[in-house]
Amino acid sequence: MPCPTLISRLPNVGTTIFTVMSALASEKNAVNLGQGFPDFACDPQLVDAVTHAMQQGLNQYPPMAGVPVLREAVATKLKALYARDYSAASEITITAGATQAILTSILAVVHPGDEVIVLEPCYDSYVPNIELAGGVVVRVPLKPGTFRPDFERIAAALTPRTRAILINSPHNPSGTTWTAQEMQQLEALLAPTDVLLISDEVYEHMVFDGQVHQSAARFAGLAERAFVISSFGKTYHVTGWKVGYVAAPAALMAEFRKVHQFNVFTVNTPVQYALAHYMADPAPYLGLSDFYQQKRDLFRAGLANTRFKLLPCEGTYFQSVETSAINDLPEADFCKWLTSEVGVAAIPLSAFYGDGFDQRVVRFCFAKKTETLELALEKLQAIGC
Repeated sequence: MPCPTLISRLPNVGTTIFTVMSALASEKNAVNLGQGFPDFACDPQLVDAVTHAMQQGLNQYPPMAGVPVLREAVATKLKALYARDYSAASEITITAGATQAILTSILAVVHPGDEVIVLEPCYDSYVPNIELAGGVVVRVPLKPGTFRPDFERIAAALTPRTRAILINSPHNPSGTTWTAQEMQQLEALLAPTDVLLISDEVYEHMVFDGQVHQSAARFAGLAERAFVISSFGKTYHVTGWKVGYVAAPAALMAEFRKVHQFNVFTVNTPVQYALAHYMADPAPYLGLSDFYQQKRDLFRAGLANTRFKLLPCEGTYFQSVETSAINDLPEADFCKWLTSEVGVAAIPLSAFYGDGFDQRVVRFCFAKKTETLELALEKLQAIGC
């Protein structure tokens, strides 16, 4: 019998560029600097803590919002770093990764017809999440070349139908970080409105050159309307564990949890206990910026000996480069050529724009072992030789 006819909830979504490029990298045996995950192990103590939790019998359902000891650890961290008090009981929820936290935040507050502003280029889950909620996506570009927020265009995009705005700092894919002044500008812009803020801060501990992360939690006028989202996977090199958290005022969190309990209900129990135990020592996340800055500096120094033009990298573990001095291929074609002919995979920034805006800029991930980066650099330095 034929399959019943379906009307897709996401008719414009196909195979992501990350899947395409990773498959091509595997086929061509290329160095994969495309998809954003480490190729090195996490701290063995963290794995030991998960094993210990399992052996202690902590293997059944935890509370829906997350185990209390982990929520307390998150609240302690947020207070120490950003001077913001969140109630572990009513204002912090542990999630199945940041992607789930973003989706659940949107589903909790966005109704059909509500407008949600996204700043492009943006992470590829944002737009489908809004569409699943029945919201209307309003795309506002970051300034080309610098990828800084354009507050005139953001202000022009605000309407009585605007329900929320999504921001991401440090920013994937560009590596830009918002300044305190920019966060204050956003705070002032939203002050007379009821617009909510969804602040994607998964790279909060990867900010370079002596800067500090400007979390929405630092700014009272933003924190009172914000879902602040982060990722244990990014912070502790365990992206496959898919555990994150969201912090928000109690009224917003109550709505978040209504969706969360039917979305995933709760999150892996022994991993939660292990993370709580590991967070007792802040050194691993406090030292993460230095750890990744060393990798960034190594990678940038090697790229300086190529025909790529380096763009600034203020945070994250991504380095963007302009390619126009190498050839005139569009970004997606350039990445396929680079993977097939040079042996290094990258991601085109055009994949992060709804209209495929092409600036001849591609993104590399430097969350890799030193030997992986050196091998990639050897191949990239040979272009045109």
